[in-house]
Amino acid sequence: MENIFRATKLVKPSYDSPVTDLIIDLEKLRTKIMSGTTNYFVFFQIKNIFHTLESIGSARIEGNNTTISDYLQTKLENREDIEEREGIKEIDNIEEAINFIESTVMDSKIDKPFISELHKIVVSNLDYIGGEGDKNPGSFRHNNVEIKKSDLKPIDWVLVDEYMDELIHFINKNDLPKYDLLKIAIVHHRFLWIHPFRNGNGRTARLITYAMLVKYGFNVNSVRILNPTAIFCNTRGDYYNNLARADKHTDEGLLAWVEYVLRGLRIEIEKVDALADYNYLKKQILLPAIDYAYEKEKIKEIEVKILKVAIEKQILVANDLRPIFHNKRDSEISRQIKFLTDKGMLEPIETKARKYRLKFYNNYLLGAIIHLLGENGFLPDREDLLKIKGA
Repeated sequence: MENIFRATKLVKPSYDSPVTDLIIDLEKLRTKIMSGTTNYFVFFQIKNIFHTLESIGSARIEGNNTTISDYLQTKLENREDIEEREGIKEIDNIEEAINFIESTVMDSKIDKPFISELHKIVVSNLDYIGGEGDKNPGSFRHNNVEIKKSDLKPIDWVLVDEYMDELIHFINKNDLPKYDLLKIAIVHHRFLWIHPFRNGNGRTARLITYAMLVKYGFNVNSVRILNPTAIFCNTRGDYYNNLARADKHTDEGLLAWVEYVLRGLRIEIEKVDALADYNYLKKQILLPAIDYAYEKEKIKEIEVKILKVAIEKQILVANDLRPIFHNKRDSEISRQIKFLTDKGMLEPIETKARKYRLKFYNNYLLGAIIHLLGENGFLPDREDLLKIKGA
């Protein structure tokens, strides 16, 4: 179809529209005062898991076939033979881009330099001849392109700068907060419709969506985790079908796209906010994960007992283990704690402290934690994404 539309369109729903209901619900979540009971260190580990899965999910939308199993080997086993694989580097780049967003976006505009830097990170060190890289990282395309498996014909390259200037003005325009969510969804579609880069547009668009969500207050903080890519990678067909409807630039098509994005966002926020409740996290995720790891012979029976005490207490001291080690000397208890610390399943709160906390971002427990997150509906329902060898 011909690209004849000029300005980015802030389509507004009617009062009775399901989009309006979604905006009202999400505004309540944005202003909700979070007072979670989950220890920050535990929450931080969950956040790292979501970052990893978000990065893998975003890459897989583009056809990357890397599984969690493959990727975790690079994170946990320092497998240099795997680190050099194109698919692994692509996921690493997305993780780096997420960290860049979280460290800069609150003090930055989402403007050309910001978007350019995101794209540079996304395509860094990737093959641009048949791969997922770009010959000119951070620079808008200087040729016309086609989108695989799509009827959409991106705008002529000579118009890209003009269209991107208009989009960036739209992003940074000082509109009322009630339009923030509409803008987030519309910008995602509009960016993909413009297709400003030769490659990496999908990954960059999803990162811009994340940046806008953080900037507008739906952010990752001490008691909230946000995984917006789960909206898009849960059902890849729905993602592309709704984008195609929006490509027609009708009010109906754009509102259908907005509803798709906001409905997914509400589901994700409601789900992950539950993880701030430690009682829920403990009963639904952590304790069952210990049992699951034991069933898979990742940990031993005595380790199960110690780790469950650590979960119940959140902060573990040696005396907490006396009911487990009847008539054992202090040295034996200390030896068991050191053994689990050396394996990375416990961590001292401070360098010389004798207080410890659960650490599950390791070879022994991480697969079980991810499995239980999946079982409880926190992760995209895609077997190829969730599959972990031995878990």
